[in-house]
Amino acid sequence: MADWQKVTGGITAPRGYQAAGITAGLKPSGLPDLALIFSEVEAIAAGVFTTSQVKAACVEYCRQRLQAKQSARAILCNAGQANAATGNQGYLDALESAMAIAQALNIPSESVLLASTGVIGQRIKMDALRSGIPNLVTALSDTGSDAAAEAIITTDLVTKSIALETTIGERPVRIGGIAKGSGMIHPNMATMLAFVTCDAVVSPHLWQQMLARAADKSFNSITVDGDTSTNDSLIALANGQSRTPAIIEWGAEAEKLEAMLTAVCQHLAKAIARDGEGATCLIEVEVTGAHDEISARQIAKTIAGSSLVKSAIFGRDPNWGRIAAAAGRAGVPFEQENLQIKLGDFLMLENGQPLQFDRAAASAYLKKASAGAYLQQDTVLISVNVGNGYGVGKAWGCDLSYDYVRINAEYTT
Repeated sequence: MADWQKVTGGITAPRGYQAAGITAGLKPSGLPDLALIFSEVEAIAAGVFTTSQVKAACVEYCRQRLQAKQSARAILCNAGQANAATGNQGYLDALESAMAIAQALNIPSESVLLASTGVIGQRIKMDALRSGIPNLVTALSDTGSDAAAEAIITTDLVTKSIALETTIGERPVRIGGIAKGSGMIHPNMATMLAFVTCDAVVSPHLWQQMLARAADKSFNSITVDGDTSTNDSLIALANGQSRTPAIIEWGAEAEKLEAMLTAVCQHLAKAIARDGEGATCLIEVEVTGAHDEISARQIAKTIAGSSLVKSAIFGRDPNWGRIAAAAGRAGVPFEQENLQIKLGDFLMLENGQPLQFDRAAASAYLKKASAGAYLQQDTVLISVNVGNGYGVGKAWGCDLSYDYVRINAEYTT
């Protein structure tokens, strides 16, 4: 059993955080589009960002800030314009955004981190942002997580939020998170934003290491469409307001904190994959028997990202051959006579040999998942074994429907 429990509150569940989300006029739709997360004290900050060579101004800004100082008090996020591929003026807009919110909060601009999402090539509507900041600061609340989660989404159909609590040093410790993402999602981060808050006391070095490992097991293990974005950002704050003993080296307490951080990130990552543009179900791929964990995850990500596998799942076609083909091209050596494939409870391939199975029942399993409750009974399980190794890895994706093409064909029109 997990050594934690779910609690309400999202990113404001941990002690010492407030959040807000408002409509500032950045989105043409008139929906909420400006969010703020604020810590009442300086918090240890860590980040994982896009691997794309084309990076948004906010990503460049955050990387420089975190290299200079591994702490922050505020995260400002605008939705509507990605402020990516906008040249030097886009970076100046980012700097101005940080200074504007810092002045409104009466904190140094060096304590502000930034994130943006929206259409690539469009600068932030600075007039709207400037006029919205006073209202945003006024709206800060210790119950503002839902408003912030609403303000960061773009093509998402639902908001993504989670909060967990455990005990460290006989005191409660909480981690909360919100995220956005629906399309342009692929391992090595994707067009996704995720913000995590924690009230534990942890060293900057350990917090960054924990976040990087959690990202590998969550956001770097999801895929919707094979595209990686320019703005991908995972930012985590730890402000120490739980008053627990400081975690400054690896041990049981650090292990517990990282496990809970990973659970938060995995929940948000699965929510992003399930909310893939046009998706009707979540796909979870588990690979066992690989040489190591990295190899197992690589095979799992390749299967979850296969357009043919995703299309078959949408068509409710239990075509295990596509799963086998994806596993084989993952770039991880294994003996095909060891390959085993299961779809749910249906064993389809054993020791590299095809087996008879009830195709109608397997198709019905896929149909049932598409009608299941969100993140509960809506998951298609694909289990693949490739040998006798100790490596185990998981990846998550979604099916590929007709609506994906429609949504993205009309994205800027």
